[in-house]
Amino acid sequence: MSSAPRQRRMTLVGFMQAGNVTVYSGSWRYPSADLSFLDLGYYQKIARTLEEGKFDLVFFDDRLAMPGVYGDSVAEAVRYGARPIKLDLTAILGGIIGATDRIGIGATYSTTYYDPFHVARTFATLDHLSRGRAAWNVVTSVNDSEAQNFGLEQHLGHDERYDRAQEFIETVVALWESWDDDALVMDRETGIFADPDKVHEINHRGKWFNARGPLTVPRTPQGRPAILQAGQSGRGREFAAQWADLIFTGDPGLAVAQQHYRDQRDRIAAAGRSPDDVKFLPMAYTVIGETEAIAAEKERLFLESYVHPMASLTLLSEVLNYDFSQHDLDDVVTEEMINAASGIRGLADGVRQHLGRADVTVRDLAAHRATLLQGPRFVGTAEQVADQMEEWFLGGACDGFVVAATHLPGAFEDVVRMVVPILQRRGLFRTEYEGVTLRDHLGLARPS
Repeated sequence: MSSAPRQRRMTLVGFMQAGNVTVYSGSWRYPSADLSFLDLGYYQKIARTLEEGKFDLVFFDDRLAMPGVYGDSVAEAVRYGARPIKLDLTAILGGIIGATDRIGIGATYSTTYYDPFHVARTFATLDHLSRGRAAWNVVTSVNDSEAQNFGLEQHLGHDERYDRAQEFIETVVALWESWDDDALVMDRETGIFADPDKVHEINHRGKWFNARGPLTVPRTPQGRPAILQAGQSGRGREFAAQWADLIFTGDPGLAVAQQHYRDQRDRIAAAGRSPDDVKFLPMAYTVIGETEAIAAEKERLFLESYVHPMASLTLLSEVLNYDFSQHDLDDVVTEEMINAASGIRGLADGVRQHLGRADVTVRDLAAHRATLLQGPRFVGTAEQVADQMEEWFLGGACDGFVVAATHLPGAFEDVVRMVVPILQRRGLFRTEYEGVTLRDHLGLARPS
């Protein structure tokens, strides 16, 4: 295949969970998976592997509750390891900062259950301690289980969540910018530490938040940490167009991704920003074998052997905020069911398209969500996987990938040691880091 223009290189992000599984919920059952997920060294080793591969960023998804929508209980999540463990991300990122030098580090923090000052201070601190490598993945959270851990009965509605998120991020950015770049003086002779005329109260008073400011952390090496966002709805895409430096998507096929890419770039331009300043990154699994047959057998095992159907239903209930315990696995998805939960329609339509038939069952939905069917899956030898990634990258579908692991650390090791050198030889990916900060890696200017 032909090489990409040298000025345009893929962005590669490693997608992590701080717990017992990757986004693939059967990962803990893979025979060679490392299960030392309660040990900081586990996360440090994975981050060093990704840094060896010159990845732009490692970022962590998060949820603020065990999956507890199915049967109004966490029992099945605990029994089958369906993401019952979620460690605090600040401590993990701190440990990764100490073990790496260049790779960006990112974490998910909710605009629904945190406070702007807390988030602004956390990520400003991480940006300083990492010398400019921090990123915040902005989410509005997904379900009632999370709400109930924060003293509420129900999760906010979709539009309310985005109204709150809009004011939240405006407040966070104002706090990040409450120190001028040159506010610190630190003159021992005169005793002047900082210029008070260059440190500002923000005096924000809004519907959702009040914040006086200033932030207790000076302006950061990146100006402000990078922003990730994964909104798929119209409102989510508008939010991403206004704020995101990286947009994280779950488009299952090339044609869908190409259409989404065009739509999102149009929205970014309409928001008064350059589309080239935002990286559009589908989540992609890689299944790599020394031969095509080995890769196909590994794929078969991932699809058929490691995800328990009950774990699938538990996770499906969580993400759609709908209790599937009232249905059997082989119940056909009905219009009544679709109307009961807003997210089911989009998922059902995607599964119908993938399977090529009109009738889909609860089992089909669960398998789609919890195995390897929710994003592109690049399968084959290292050369074949690189071909597939190149096709998407040069075909107007993306600016790179959020690489999801089928198991850890092996899936990332395969990409770094087998696929990355091929992408580098083709001129599609960096051979060395050319800057210090995450914005340097992404080719993004420091905000003034």
